[in-house]
Amino acid sequence: MARHIILTAVVLMLAACAETKFVPDGSYLLDRVSLTVEGGDYGDLNAGRLRGYVRQQHNARWFSVAKLPLMTYSMAGRDSARWVNRLLKNIGEAPVVYDSLLAVQTCNDLQQMLRNNGYLDGKVELWVRTKGKKLKADYRLFPGQAYTLGTVHYDIRGLADADAAALADRQTWGLQTGQQFVVDRLDQERKRMTQWLADRGYYRFHKEFIRFQADTTGTGGKVNLKLTLSADKTAEGRDTMHTRYKVRHVSYESGNPQDTAIHLRHGVLTESTYIKENGYYSGSDLQNTYNHFGRLGAVRYTNISFANVADTALLDCHIQLQTNKPSTLSFQPEGTNTAGDLGAAATLTYQNRNLFRGAENLTVELRGAYEAIKGLEGYSNQDFVEYSLETRLKFPRFIMPFLSYDTRRKVNATSEVSLMYDLQDRPEFHRRLLSAVWRYRWAPAGRNWQYQLDMLDLNYVFMPWISSTFQQMYLDDVSSRNAILRYNYQDLFITKIGFGFAYNNGVTALKTNIETSGNVLNAATSLFGASTNELGQNRVFNIAYAQYVKGDIDFTRYLRLDYTNQLVFHIGLGIAYPYGNSRLLPFEKRYFSGGANSVRGWSVRGLGPGKYKGHDGRIDFINQTGDMKLDLNLEYRTHLFWKLDGALFVDAGNIWTLRSYEDQPGGQFTLKDLPNQIAVGYGMGFRFNFDYFIVRFDLGMKAVNPAYEEEGEEHFPVIHPRLSRDFAFHFAVGLPF
Repeated sequence: MARHIILTAVVLMLAACAETKFVPDGSYLLDRVSLTVEGGDYGDLNAGRLRGYVRQQHNARWFSVAKLPLMTYSMAGRDSARWVNRLLKNIGEAPVVYDSLLAVQTCNDLQQMLRNNGYLDGKVELWVRTKGKKLKADYRLFPGQAYTLGTVHYDIRGLADADAAALADRQTWGLQTGQQFVVDRLDQERKRMTQWLADRGYYRFHKEFIRFQADTTGTGGKVNLKLTLSADKTAEGRDTMHTRYKVRHVSYESGNPQDTAIHLRHGVLTESTYIKENGYYSGSDLQNTYNHFGRLGAVRYTNISFANVADTALLDCHIQLQTNKPSTLSFQPEGTNTAGDLGAAATLTYQNRNLFRGAENLTVELRGAYEAIKGLEGYSNQDFVEYSLETRLKFPRFIMPFLSYDTRRKVNATSEVSLMYDLQDRPEFHRRLLSAVWRYRWAPAGRNWQYQLDMLDLNYVFMPWISSTFQQMYLDDVSSRNAILRYNYQDLFITKIGFGFAYNNGVTALKTNIETSGNVLNAATSLFGASTNELGQNRVFNIAYAQYVKGDIDFTRYLRLDYTNQLVFHIGLGIAYPYGNSRLLPFEKRYFSGGANSVRGWSVRGLGPGKYKGHDGRIDFINQTGDMKLDLNLEYRTHLFWKLDGALFVDAGNIWTLRSYEDQPGGQFTLKDLPNQIAVGYGMGFRFNFDYFIVRFDLGMKAVNPAYEEEGEEHFPVIHPRLSRDFAFHFAVGLPF
């Protein structure tokens, strides 16, 4: 063991020495860059923000420790004709040679940043330390006292008295006495006033008509401001009033080179156009028009121009639309691997982006799949075959009665109707699924949140055939634990309604959803009466219906450490409760744990519920499900080199049942057992980031296993690790959260 540690240390020392191999004599390798703010805690001067001003960063460090990309580059020889040297240089990272000019420019940029944020007396110093051919650069900021706003005087010229007075009434929206002096706030004030005037018809007004004068003489740490809004100029250079313009006509034309027709109904064009004839020009109406045409799937490109009618204050608006090809046909083959069972699938998709000449999107998807199943005995067939047909029709607007025209135009909304039929033939059983969905999605313009309302989601699951072997071994054998199995292999009717909310500003992401099923049917059967099955469940059309309520919340927080490192925290919580006509949740609505997006020390559906331990691999996918789920994840992400990123992670969580089921001993949730039933995993991952998609490989290990024998080492595998028992490999597309 000691020999291995010494050998590793020697290798790392040699690699570190080779880092300066390609650094020219008389130059220095920029070994590290640091930023220090002296003189107190300045909340608006955080390291993440300041790093953006540093013009030269040191070489990337894996997980902020080892400069492996530079070490890889340094392993290359000087003979560029050899392919191995070219390969090492391509996947590695060249040494960053310290540039004193860039360092001086960084100091100037940081000092200007201090002044722009109100630290007018702030200073920046550069301290450098050299050792051999390596250099460490430390930028030290001395902000001093921040200046605040004193008096703010507005001098508005060239506007009608009413507009000037109205603008003066809005002064308190922007700059206020006592605020910290920030240059960006001045620019925001200019943009606010410019936008307000543009929405009032001042088509030719721009922010350069607004300028500031700042005075700090004898003000005692305050900045007195004067804002001047200049008048317009005539051709001869004389001051004149700014002109308010009205829109005379709005016209549409095709931008397709070989097609003069737009192929959109006139009502769709006018509904997407916020620019009003005989109304004043508005910059906000112009942007809303661009936004609404941009979200129509039938529209590829939009160009809006205005022409001034000679010698008048009138504008003619021309809207040019270039449309997409209405119909496309695509074919997508794929390979599948389900727990070692290999197969193939193919999807044929037809799409029409302008079905009724209103940018309605019709998608018809036909999918077929085949899988060769291994390890089954006693069945006449060993193959899995699936066929599905799904049709989706999406409208780029609210399709809802009693909703006003103005309300429909205020939000970006879609209405969707879909139908699907899925046929599955397995050796054990045949399963059919028929579903119908009526759904709305909408998002307020300019906001970071969106909503989803499932008005109706119908699912009819029926089992036309179950093999005698499966029936005898699992469903009819009273000695086996099979209540959950029996429930999930019966015909079932699910009528769901739900509401979801999502928010994402790039730093914080939140998703919530609540749904319920069966309440309307339960009220109807209670009122009019209904037949029951052998389990006492009410039936509609001789089919039992599910009744439950389910809620989920998912929160993610991203913390940027520097330009190559990020810390991500995630928590997910879900609870579902069956009641009334259901004692168990439908299989599709139950939670499972483990896998690439959960606790990655376990394979998918390999964890829980509680301390339950599976014993029959053929049916554990049913028994290892629950009514409640908790996920806690902490992931450290870093850029390695080329397209490769890395991650270190710690995951915790589990699933539980809310009731005690004989089929799942130890699976019920109780507060006193919660600490002992939290599973913990750890590991590392590699991600190939190809911009449009991310291919992810995660290597997970169990650390704390709640499903353990009383005697043994399974409870704390972090102390007694065993690869054959505790290792899980995950392949996925996209990030886990």
